[in-house]
Amino acid sequence: MVRPTLVRYDAPGWCVGEVWLDGELVVWSELPRPSETRLGTVPGHVANLPPEEALRGAVDQAQSDFERDLWPNGTRLSETWPGTVPGHGLSGRLAAFFAGAPDDFADVQLDFDDGFYGDCARALRAVPRGEVVTYGELAALAGRPGAARAAGTFCARNRLAPFVPCHRVVAAGGIGSFGSLGVDYKRRLLALERVAL
Repeated sequence: MVRPTLVRYDAPGWCVGEVWLDGELVVWSELPRPSETRLGTVPGHVANLPPEEALRGAVDQAQSDFERDLWPNGTRLSETWPGTVPGHGLSGRLAAFFAGAPDDFADVQLDFDDGFYGDCARALRAVPRGEVVTYGELAALAGRPGAARAAGTFCARNRLAPFVPCHRVVAAGGIGSFGSLGVDYKRRLLALERVAL
């Protein structure tokens, strides 16, 4: 059974993000979101619940999210809360990234999917900071020219952002979408890399 460890990081101006690790392997990542979504702004707390209740709620929510999004290999979170890792080196790097530091995270180990989605992730990871590709170009880079819609679906389901930078994938005629976080969020990420769309 996989027992991922949660690393939370504060990205000022962006809110709080989460990274789930199995050892040093990133298995899931959530971009910083407003505090009313996910766990809130104080590590270990949800709204005004006491810490134990908050942790249980966080595990239940994470379990639901992982099951909904087909957690790799059908594994489940441990029934025991794994806790958080304050001060993990990756949290500082992520906070710096959201402040504009030019980190490509190339040394970070990722839990890639098999098949086309894994091919898309590897191809997208090679797109340099400050450059964009279209969904069609991403599909071609992943070895499936003509699979632009499938590349779009990959981006919508990306569980490894910003390590796999789907914000660098745009529509042929404009910026494209960015799921529940919206186009303005995508523009902000691109602006960190000096890309204006």
